[in-house]
Order: sequence, then C-alpha cells, then structure tokens
Amino acid sequence: MANANLEIATVGGGCFWCTEAVFQEVKGINKVVSGYTGGKAPGRPTYREICSGLTGHAEVVQVTFDPAIISYEDILIIFMTTHDPTSLNRQGADAGTQYRSVIYYHNDEQEKKAKVVLNEMQAVYEKPIVTELSPLGIFYDAEAYHQDYYKNNSEQGYCQVVINPKLAKLRKLHADKLSS
Repeated sequence: MANANLEIATVGGGCFWCTEAVFQEVKGINKVVSGYTGGKAPGRPTYREICSGLTGHAEVVQVTFDPAIISYEDILIIFMTTHDPTSLNRQGADAGTQYRSVIYYHNDEQEKKAKVVLNEMQAVYEKPIVTELSPLGIFYDAEAYHQDYYKNNSEQGYCQVVINPKLAKLRKLHADKLSS
C-alpha cells in the first residue's frame, strides 16, 4: 500500500551520482531519481547536452520521502553537509553550471523552510554559501544508465574516489538518519 503522505525534494549538488548515492542511504527515503531541471532549452535534454553546459539545466535528484520519518529540513541539512555549498558551479573536478549547488522548491512551504536552513547552515561554513534557491520547473529523468549508478558501479574509479568519501562523511555526520 502506497503512502499518500509522501513528499518530494529536488536538489543538485554536483554530479547526481553522488547525491543519489547519499540519499539512498537515508531512512525515510522511498525513492531517488537522477535527472535534470532548471534549464531553458526546449525539449527533453540529453546527458551530452547537459554536459555541454549550454542548456542551463542542472544535474539533480528528486527524493521521494516520508515526512513522518525524515523532515524536509533534515534532507536539506544532509544535502548541505555532503557537498560543498560554497563552491560556485563546481564540485571537485566537475565544473560548469550543470554542477551548481541548488535547491528547487516544490511549494511555498518548502521555499520558506529552505531559506531557514540556508541561513542556519551559513554558520557551518567560513565562505559564503552560493546554493541557488529556485522554484522547480520541468524535471526530466536522466537516462536509465544514470539511475542507481553507485549501486551498479561501486567498484568504478569515480565511485571509489569521489562517492565513497561522501558516503563516509554522511555516515560520520548523520549516522542517526541512516537505514540499517
């Protein structure tokens, strides 16, 4: 039986493989879908087009969650502490607007909560937070080979060097929020 009270959060923190892997470890997360949003190019973008940086889209994940188990605010705190929200259009070696730090809100309540979290999180960082806060536009699922990327490719070099440290940080900072 599906839970009618599920909500959706959409965030981008660099490569969606990393963000997807982080949220797949969190209690109360029902589903994580990698995709694209925030661009102005007409039609459904492809990964190659996104990588060009010309579409204006960001690599994001849509996180379907049960707010009775995890709050939207906790999702944003996990997001803000498992990527670098002070780095403009870059996460590690991934550079370009498609890798921007961004929270796409789905409604006015999410916008209000995100503003509070962004303000509170600034105290954690020495540099200014550059995370964009924008209303969600059209969300496009990424191609099938991007879904569950870490689960399907955990031995791949990128996963070992980039994603594993993010998961270690998640486990260190948010152990109480992880699935068993």
